[in-house]
Amino acid sequence: MDTQRQQRRRTLVAAAVLLPLVAACGGERAGAGRGSGSAEAARPLTGVRWTVALPEAGGRAHLAFDGKGTVSGSLGCNDVGAGATVRDGHITLGAPATTRMMCEDSLMDAERTLLRLFGGTVAYRIDSGNLTLTSENGTRVTAFAAE
Repeated sequence: MDTQRQQRRRTLVAAAVLLPLVAACGGERAGAGRGSGSAEAARPLTGVRWTVALPEAGGRAHLAFDGKGTVSGSLGCNDVGAGATVRDGHITLGAPATTRMMCEDSLMDAERTLLRLFGGTVAYRIDSGNLTLTSENGTRVTAFAAE
């Protein structure tokens, strides 16, 4: 498949995945729920591009919560989108929809780690500009706000 067709296909897949997921969940801010724990002016969870701190992702993985019921971003190689309901220091993440490219092993390892966050509830905490997500299955991921 040529590069233009791949890009067009990725765009269509992303649109088909993300458009139906738009649902209101409010503009939650860190500090509003039990999960923040920070005494400083709280950085919001929504409207921020969070760069995932997984060495194997090489700085490519990131997530963004839109405050309208979705999370989107990159797992390091593939794009991801899912429903995301933010409430009381927790985020309920729906099943992920991803593009399906193959990348080098380290990026695929990072993706497997990040995918364990989806399809359940994760606790979140924002402290000193860092976001920590902890899933019910014990997966813990830290991210920092991209400037």
